Amino acid sequence: MAILSDETRDGVKLELRGARPFFEEERPGWKGFVEWEGHNEKKEKAKKILAQYDFHKPPEFQLAPLPSSNPILDGNRWKEYHLALGASLRDIPDISWDYVQKEKAPDMLHVLQFPYNGEPPRRRLVEDEVTSNADFFVRNHGGIPEIDAGSYFFDVDGFVKNPQRISLQELQNESKFPRQSNVVTLQCSGTRRIEQIHEYPGDGDELINAPWSEGAIGNARWTGVSLKKVIKYCGGFQDDFDPNDMHLEFYGADTYFKKGEVYNYVVSVPWRKVKMNEVLLAWEMNGEPLPRIHGFPLRTVVFGYIGARSTKWLYRIKAIKGPSRAPVQMKEYLYYTPQIGKHNVKYSNGFSIQDMPVSSAIMAPEDKDQIVHDGKIELRGWAYSGGGHWPIKVEVSGDGGNIWYQVPPDRLSKKYFHGWRTWSMEMPVDAEGWLDFCVRCWDNSLNTQPTFVRSAWNWDMHVTSSCHRIKIFSVNRTKPDTAKRLKFLEEKRIPLLPITQPLGVDLEDEEEYDQEVEKHGGRDPKE
Repeated sequence: MAILSDETRDGVKLELRGARPFFEEERPGWKGFVEWEGHNEKKEKAKKILAQYDFHKPPEFQLAPLPSSNPILDGNRWKEYHLALGASLRDIPDISWDYVQKEKAPDMLHVLQFPYNGEPPRRRLVEDEVTSNADFFVRNHGGIPEIDAGSYFFDVDGFVKNPQRISLQELQNESKFPRQSNVVTLQCSGTRRIEQIHEYPGDGDELINAPWSEGAIGNARWTGVSLKKVIKYCGGFQDDFDPNDMHLEFYGADTYFKKGEVYNYVVSVPWRKVKMNEVLLAWEMNGEPLPRIHGFPLRTVVFGYIGARSTKWLYRIKAIKGPSRAPVQMKEYLYYTPQIGKHNVKYSNGFSIQDMPVSSAIMAPEDKDQIVHDGKIELRGWAYSGGGHWPIKVEVSGDGGNIWYQVPPDRLSKKYFHGWRTWSMEMPVDAEGWLDFCVRCWDNSLNTQPTFVRSAWNWDMHVTSSCHRIKIFSVNRTKPDTAKRLKFLEEKRIPLLPITQPLGVDLEDEEEYDQEVEKHGGRDPKE
């Protein structure tokens, strides 16, 4: 990947700002971090700079075919935003892509090159109940700041009694902060968005609505300190504020752009979530230090909520009254009714997404696979429910959702309060030709999934929670005619697959043809 160089495009020259640090890096040992929040003069200056240029427009990838490339989308305009703001940010796209190469599996599906969005190969994702760090999906909203652990600290302020500045070394001191370890699934609210895109396109911003498949989910063991312990260390909240109305606002060190303005990544969660010990300040992922791409040195992990609340590269926690007014919290990750669209959408007529709904997916086979079998097809996938719920039953159907087969309990992975369950099943399949397979999950509150994509479609195309569907072409070897044809093809060394390639031989000789037609009483009536 290369940063865009000086060039004239659409009649506007985008100048390379390499030697001009318009915005200084904030702290020693924090490369690529510019603090925008609380600095309106810097924000205004950045807004004026960005207004000078005609950046790349968002690509059309919904009403036009998706590129067959990997990365699917390149994010050129986001690279240009960073380039335009000068030396402190210009190299962030290149640095971020280098970390993709270093820390993620080489066969990742790169949904968006920058800011990086990527998911692992489908089949490998469900081989183990714990997702490896290299295969864990990535949903980043900006570039990766390089923060030295020895120079790292975060601030806790706002409506706490005793604001504190806490280093990583201090946070890891167990005499002050008892640590905890939890298996928690993180899921992007855009998981399976491709199904909505294919049937009913919506808001097409290349970052917000990148074309995710079924792999934007992962299950890991996170280690750190409960945020509740940190708030207690700060003396709790000031006496004149109702804790039930209190939210904790998280500030990430990445730079974020929206509608020509610049921010840090900021979101919030309510105190009721924190006081249940369901918000972790984590420095470890699956027994290893956090990868850079996943928020090193410290991030939040919010149990059961959309992944967008689990802020990476955490530099500040602020106690505030009510939810954050930052754009990611207030203007994004909203769920709209089906009558809402570009013609009438407002932030206020959307519902803020927090708990993830019950969902599941078939990860193997894949859509449009053609399978030769002996009356059974092996299916594998995942099932998940947020908000402290967990899958209790997974069912699959081979006829589009009329007859359902329950996955045997011994083919489901271990239960966790906040983790997914992987599953597998040998599905009985008698029919041949194209079949519609689908899966649904039931959680411990007996919530289940809507039947069709249309039931869950929304303008921003979040939480595709409908039954996941794939089409499989079934070739059943137990059928006599099929067995005969397969034997013939094997003897002639003629491949069956793909089924769309015609056979280069006659399908039967004239004698066999006459015998078979006679069984049906001829082609035409005799009287």
